[in-house]
Amino acid sequence: MICLFYFYPMIQSLILSFKSGSGNNLVFTGFDNYIRLIEDPTFWTAVSNTLIYLIIQVSAMIVLALLLSVLLNDQSLRFRGLFRTAIFLPCVTSLVAYSVIFKYLFSLDGILNKWLLNLSVISEPIQWLSDPFWAKVTIIIAITWRWVGYNMIFYLASLQNIDKSIYEAAKIDGASSFQQFFKITIPMLKPIILFTSIMSTIGTIQLFDEVMNITQGGPGDATLTISQYIYQLSFKYTPDFGYAATVSYAIVVLIVFFSIIQFKVAGEKNE
Repeated sequence: MICLFYFYPMIQSLILSFKSGSGNNLVFTGFDNYIRLIEDPTFWTAVSNTLIYLIIQVSAMIVLALLLSVLLNDQSLRFRGLFRTAIFLPCVTSLVAYSVIFKYLFSLDGILNKWLLNLSVISEPIQWLSDPFWAKVTIIIAITWRWVGYNMIFYLASLQNIDKSIYEAAKIDGASSFQQFFKITIPMLKPIILFTSIMSTIGTIQLFDEVMNITQGGPGDATLTISQYIYQLSFKYTPDFGYAATVSYAIVVLIVFFSIIQFKVAGEKNE
């Protein structure tokens, strides 16, 4: 089953990346698709946008999830269960449903602009979906809102498995909460931080649903991602499954590259 549904499609898509054409008229073209990939400005725009999401969003999400997990692990906090549920709920909502809601919230006459205008924070509505900069900000906010709770659960579960006597000993030695966080909590959560970082990296590099439903990759190609570009090559433009497969392998290379970097930064041995 693994060979049939995992390895066979991977090998077939690799073979497909060396072909061009559509339908049954695929012909072997060697490395033409890979040469085209290097010279394709739209592909590099998609890579640039995806890396912006990756660097900003993943970093912000990991930090927020870590801080929230520490706060919600406090035994003295009332309604902890309610707060945990509220923060976790976004990640179990429908991708399409929440994307559509965000599209309306961040529209020119949406609720967010009305609130900001009423509070005199802005003097005119922000072009959240039609300005290249603000469109990227909207996508980053949407992804962060959805996945912070997912990562928070991993950290929260790990925090509850840390022996409380370690913190008690640190308090006796005069360690402040700040010192306990950086000297005990983060080192103890290091394997989980590495895991969530890699999973978040993979998810962000494969980002598709939010961009497709909120901005459709616009304005222009300002929010276009690699996965959306693959979709366009396969179904929107004249179908070119060979080149689409080539672009998909660029995602594989990026995921491997960033995963290796994260292992190196975390000090893990690659075995």
